[in-house]
Amino acid sequence: MRKSTSRHRQAALVYNPLKVDEKRLRAAVRDLSKQAGWAHPAFYPTTVDDAGQGVAREAIERGVEVVLVAGGDGTVRAVAESVAGTGTPLAILPSGTGNLLARNLGLPLASAETMIRAALGDNRHPIDIGWAELTREDGTHEEHAFVVLAGIGLDADMIANTRPDLKKTVGWVAYVDGAARSLPRAKPFRIVYQVDASRLHSTKVQSVLFANCGTLPAGIALIPSASIADGLLDVALIQPSGVFGWLGVWRKIWWDNSVLRRFRAGRRVLQRRGRDASIRYRRGNNAEAAATDPTPIELDGDAFGAAVRIRCRVDRGALLLALPEGHPTAAL
Repeated sequence: MRKSTSRHRQAALVYNPLKVDEKRLRAAVRDLSKQAGWAHPAFYPTTVDDAGQGVAREAIERGVEVVLVAGGDGTVRAVAESVAGTGTPLAILPSGTGNLLARNLGLPLASAETMIRAALGDNRHPIDIGWAELTREDGTHEEHAFVVLAGIGLDADMIANTRPDLKKTVGWVAYVDGAARSLPRAKPFRIVYQVDASRLHSTKVQSVLFANCGTLPAGIALIPSASIADGLLDVALIQPSGVFGWLGVWRKIWWDNSVLRRFRAGRRVLQRRGRDASIRYRRGNNAEAAATDPTPIELDGDAFGAAVRIRCRVDRGALLLALPEGHPTAAL
């Protein structure tokens, strides 16, 4: 029965031609589709004017069975924005610089064929997607999706200051260069923030991060409690005080979160130590932060200009992922 119906099933590949080996990838999707008895796939390269949203919508309107996406984190974010809520599965073919969503999901980073076969298979799992509503200085509003995290403040400034040529050459390590350019002139700024219906808080920060999931490249756990399938948003307020405060931030996200939390003895050490004021964590279904002046915004590692307010929410289970057979999902 499967063979008689699979002939009519079609996959669509949305890809950034600057990030992938176009000829090889298209051939792999075409050949594996044929082996699975599927129809010839549809191919949609992204362009300067369309980062992936438009072509992904076109693919869905075409009635494809699954959308495969290959490119950097920005391409994944753009395609996920259009696929979310449609019920059409999304398969991520890791490529580009960070592969942040793929890393958080534990997907194979070096095997496009594995993920193509997953797209043509039947293993599907829902995950959350985040939405960020931005208010610009002129009062206009716009909303964009994010699959990993959104940020306002220094993290966005670092991304804006990262050289594209260096990023292309050395990958995510190029953000170190962006940090070096941003940190010397970094100043805390005052925000008013709120999580769910709690009372308003006013404080000074360097950054506020809204996370759908919390692992960065090199296994750094920025927000170790963040889950991509719990319907909750994890908020991190970065509040270092002076040079030693920045050392506290680094100790928190690298040593405490990424090393000590992995071991029972380490977790006991953290319990005895108490809270670190350099980073404060909050959690809820939605959260917002407003700044006095226009402040840089980033979504999944891409700069999104400056805004005076950002309001984030989570759409639980809105993104249906195609995963390899037997892929562990309990930890998501």
